[in-house]
Amino acid sequence: MLLRALALLFFAVPALLAQGGKLSLEALYHPTRKVDYLPAPPRYAWLPGDQLLETRVEKGQATLTRVDARSGERKPFLGADAVADALVKQGAPEAEAKRALMRPAWNEAMDAFVASLGGDFYLVRIQPLEARRLTRDGRPKDEPLFSPDGKKVAFLRANDLHALELESGVEIRLTRDGAEERLNGRLDWVYEEEIYDRGNKRAFWWSPDSRMLAFLQLDISKVPTHVLMDDRSQPQKQVPLRYPKAGDPNPVARLGRVDLQGTLAWMENPYPGQETLIVQVGWDPKNRLVAAFQDRIQSWLELWRFQGTKGASLLREQGKAWQDRLPLPRFLKDGSFLWLSDRSGFRHAYRHAEDGALLRQVTEGPWDVREIHGVEEPAKPKDAKKALLLFSGTERGPLGLDLYSVALEGKAPNARLERLSARAGTHQVKFGKSLDLYLDQWSDATTPPTTAVLAREGKKLLDLGGGASPAYAQLALGTVKFVQLKARDGAPLEGMLTLPPGFDSSLKYPVVQPVYGGPHAPTVRNAFGRGNLLSHFLAQQGYVVFAVDPRSASNHGSTSAHAAHRRLGEQELADLEDSVAWLGQQGWADLGRVAIMGTSYGGFMSAFALTHSTKWKVGVAGAPVTDWHLYDSVYTERYMGLPKDNPEGYARTSVLKAADRLQGRLLLLHGTLDDNVHPQHSIQALDAFQKAGKAVEFALVPGAAHGPRAPDQTWAWYRKIWEFLKGSL
Repeated sequence: MLLRALALLFFAVPALLAQGGKLSLEALYHPTRKVDYLPAPPRYAWLPGDQLLETRVEKGQATLTRVDARSGERKPFLGADAVADALVKQGAPEAEAKRALMRPAWNEAMDAFVASLGGDFYLVRIQPLEARRLTRDGRPKDEPLFSPDGKKVAFLRANDLHALELESGVEIRLTRDGAEERLNGRLDWVYEEEIYDRGNKRAFWWSPDSRMLAFLQLDISKVPTHVLMDDRSQPQKQVPLRYPKAGDPNPVARLGRVDLQGTLAWMENPYPGQETLIVQVGWDPKNRLVAAFQDRIQSWLELWRFQGTKGASLLREQGKAWQDRLPLPRFLKDGSFLWLSDRSGFRHAYRHAEDGALLRQVTEGPWDVREIHGVEEPAKPKDAKKALLLFSGTERGPLGLDLYSVALEGKAPNARLERLSARAGTHQVKFGKSLDLYLDQWSDATTPPTTAVLAREGKKLLDLGGGASPAYAQLALGTVKFVQLKARDGAPLEGMLTLPPGFDSSLKYPVVQPVYGGPHAPTVRNAFGRGNLLSHFLAQQGYVVFAVDPRSASNHGSTSAHAAHRRLGEQELADLEDSVAWLGQQGWADLGRVAIMGTSYGGFMSAFALTHSTKWKVGVAGAPVTDWHLYDSVYTERYMGLPKDNPEGYARTSVLKAADRLQGRLLLLHGTLDDNVHPQHSIQALDAFQKAGKAVEFALVPGAAHGPRAPDQTWAWYRKIWEFLKGSL
């Protein structure tokens, strides 16, 4: 949740911090009275030569500063006013020019960027500051991306791929058959949301030599249209959305390659006659196209390399239940590559030869490699045994994240494995190009994030600050405790308690259980999130907050999630019931006053719990999935399979079909423009409950998407939840 500046509020509204530093709902969520307990930190990116680019945003404008990562010396890099002046002189709209630094598209050298203003592109060079207008048609265009050599920019105009040569200003149209139902280089809703990450619409990739682009073409002509309705105006507005629900036709993808003369080639389809997904696209250092394919239900993944248009399989991963999407290979100087795989039940690094043959396993153990940051390869082949892999992983424990190094060569996995981060907690790491220095944003469950520059051996060179505001320091917060409990079959479940200030184990306390619960999506983490403050607010009101991750949501390896296969919600519910049983053993929990609450998958779990169990008195279900037939194909089928192949599983996990079994008090909340979990889910649930003679409460949030975004929406959402909890628990 975005929180604004504190300064004046801290003194002007002392009532918000009354009663010994107690939080209030207004202080957390009110549109005009909320307190900035956790100011948004600056953003940092690496510049050449151990320099950092710091971006600070105030009042909708960004200021960029160069920071020496070793000495801390600060020099102005770019100011919003100077950039705006240069852009306005080139014809850019003044209001947009002032915000040009909010979302710049940088080149690799970080000495120039492209801004999209008023329907046109502008090139801004930094030293000396200079702006140049690149296009003059004013027509919509988006997703600008510099070539690796910095001489060209590829972009999308409507649903076709174009390129600009920066020196000449010549624009080249690279594809010509883009249309409403045929997307060249652009992701549709389900590919963006479930495969290539929300917020990324780009489906094209430059070759390392800057001479070609790989791209996806998506045919969405058979994908059904779901219509959302915006009733906030007259006449009402239809919001059509191509959205495949479980079992519906998916987009049909094919992989193309185009050069800067517009010569187009299509890669051969390795799976003619089969429904597949193209889940990764990239290039190897020799400018050969690399792509990963999966079958429709994502039971396997196969990595291919294309020479010309002909492909050769490098490796294939076969999931034991489903197969998760995996990162692209990390190529090494000798042509071999590093590959992350879940084949052991945990995600680890493997080294493969150029032809895909397995050379050795690099890491092993009951923990996961989360991200590869880089590989330090000696210049001389004779020193190859000194090569090091730098990665983030969970070797210390499943609740945190640490930085490690490990040798690429060795007689056994984990050769010279070393943990480089000292403090337990969560270390979000970003290395400079030299791999000598890294940014480390660290937090734990009780400490807001702080950022520092460290040398690889662990010495702190520069403290960049962060953390909380003075108002946060005055809060009387509860006690946070991690616990590990056992499910009925002995499986470990991770939990986190937030106890009220002055907790007395001889008393009885109502309990709120926040939940998400989706596969590989833990909420119990040794990290500080903005949601922690809501837990502390509830604790200050006298509730124990008890978050527990079902085994499928935990960080206990890929196999721990497989219990949810073809039966989403069932094993999760059993694990959560066992967490309530654990509460009963503690003596201080009032088992007649236990609530479960969550949004999205957590909303599904809350509604599912109140229709399939008797352990909870109260449920809060925000934007809930109420029947998996209604959710998108890629996510649902990964875990549930196709509806025609698993009708019993879809029926057993439906909230709708169990409406007559509802017990306890249930609150449903939904945004009217939720393009992810459509309002249809809650409307059909209301209909089912009504027909079953069951009463539920319902809050509709006009204009909200998948959860609240605007300040008034956020306030309405959480105010309704709090009023419901107070009146029900």
